[in-house]
Amino acid sequence: MSWGTELWDQFDNLDKHTQWGIDFLERYAKFVKERLDIEQNYAKQLRNLVKKYSPKRPKDEEPRFTSCLSFYSILNELNDYAGQREVVAEEMAHRVYGELMRYSQDLKAERKHHLQEGRKAQQHLDHCWKQMDNSKRKFERECREAEKSQLTYERLDNDINATKSEVEKAKSQYYMRTHMADESKNEYAAQLQNFNGEQWKHFNNAIPHIFKNLQGMDERRTVKLGETYRSFAEAERRVIPIVSKCLEGMVSAAKAVDERRDSAIVVESFKSGFDPPGDFPFEDFSQNLSRTGSDGTISNTPKGDRDRDGAPGSRPDPKHATSKTKNKLWLFGKKPKAPSLEDFSHLPPEQRRKRLQQRIDELGKELQKEMDQRDALNKMKDVYEKNPQMGDPNSLQPKISETICNMEKLRSEIHKNETWLSEVEGKQGSRGDRRHSADNHHHTPQGRESPEGSYTDDTSQEHHTPHHRSTPAKPGPPNPDPHEFDDEFDDDDPLPVIGHCKALYSFDGQNEGTLVMAEDEVLYIIEEDKGDGWTRARKQSGEEGYVPTSYVEITLEKSSKGAVTYI
Repeated sequence: MSWGTELWDQFDNLDKHTQWGIDFLERYAKFVKERLDIEQNYAKQLRNLVKKYSPKRPKDEEPRFTSCLSFYSILNELNDYAGQREVVAEEMAHRVYGELMRYSQDLKAERKHHLQEGRKAQQHLDHCWKQMDNSKRKFERECREAEKSQLTYERLDNDINATKSEVEKAKSQYYMRTHMADESKNEYAAQLQNFNGEQWKHFNNAIPHIFKNLQGMDERRTVKLGETYRSFAEAERRVIPIVSKCLEGMVSAAKAVDERRDSAIVVESFKSGFDPPGDFPFEDFSQNLSRTGSDGTISNTPKGDRDRDGAPGSRPDPKHATSKTKNKLWLFGKKPKAPSLEDFSHLPPEQRRKRLQQRIDELGKELQKEMDQRDALNKMKDVYEKNPQMGDPNSLQPKISETICNMEKLRSEIHKNETWLSEVEGKQGSRGDRRHSADNHHHTPQGRESPEGSYTDDTSQEHHTPHHRSTPAKPGPPNPDPHEFDDEFDDDDPLPVIGHCKALYSFDGQNEGTLVMAEDEVLYIIEEDKGDGWTRARKQSGEEGYVPTSYVEITLEKSSKGAVTYI
């Protein structure tokens, strides 16, 4: 139906309706804006959530459990899902909200133009009506004046007392008024005809054309709303395939959880390589009792066992026997503090082997990089030698020398770590081999412990001392008390400081249990020399170890006994 024919007299109502239509469009645009703000905030909160629960440690330090890996996969999928919510927000902002706001401005301008045309047409019709009305009023006025002049003329013409000049004057006035009335009549008729023509054009041409334009504008607005409704839904529909893939990825991550594999990883991660502790020996404290035939008491201990257990010098020391088993039981109790050593000797054998192998792999990668860099520099040097204008080949020599030096250092490190790895693998291969190797390299009494308290699997290696120390005045190997470290495993508190010393010479401390010191360096004394030429000291950084007594100038505190000063 056409607004021009059906609503020809509803200009004001159509004005209000078109304004309502634009207001409704802008209201819907505001709704879309709030919706896309919700999508953006939702995506932002999802990304913050993923960031909060994502691993902060390097990838090589992250747990390898399938449950953890699956959770991280879910976080990645959720991050991708958040990206799709951002895509939805961008689509709504560009294809819906932005389009609606631009179209709203166009509608306002078009509506203003059509309404201005309608008002101009109405003003023109009003002007024509005023002209017609003025001519009508003039004609009416002239007719009344002509009637008055006619009555005056007739009265004077019938009056016998009126002079001829008065009659002639009234007659002339009557004729003039009649003529003016005729002219007003003609003008009124012309204005009336003009107004009727303009009015017909107004209601049959101008107004229908303007209303038709307003109707087209309003219908286009309605079509645009329908299109944006569809775009609003399409923005969501476009991301459904990717969102489905994200959800499928989460389901796949859930299926990838393998409890058996996680259990195997736990074993691999924490396996120490130690043998379980053996049985505690029976300690017969009745061996020193005198047995006489008159007592009538028969010993329950077999003769062979009495000879073996009661032989002078071979009876196990109860305290010593206990100390030998302490180190093997720390896995089930309180673990002693151990310094982090370069060769990882503070770690259990299996963990030490893994760490050494990991370091060898890393050093191999660094060595390969240096080799690639050396090859590239040599190629560049050859190019410079063939084309001197490109550069000076001698300028590359320092860099080549530095690279070669780095390669030698890396090879040396790899060789050193491979040696340690071979030692570990050899110890793990055979318990008898470990004992044989220990006897060849560490000539320490049974039950001795290393200065730093490191664990050894064999009883003959449970306690050993630093070895192969090269010093100007090399003392013999330190001979600490066999039980001096037992208390360290029972209590994690450090030993008290009993004095200080100043290094007279530098000491490299390359062997296990020794302490590196520089000339004139001041150290704290925590254990005196027990006659083996070694003094136990502690650096200000907290690192502890043995140093040659002849290398330092020692000053003991007067109140060292019972001292409670700790560093």
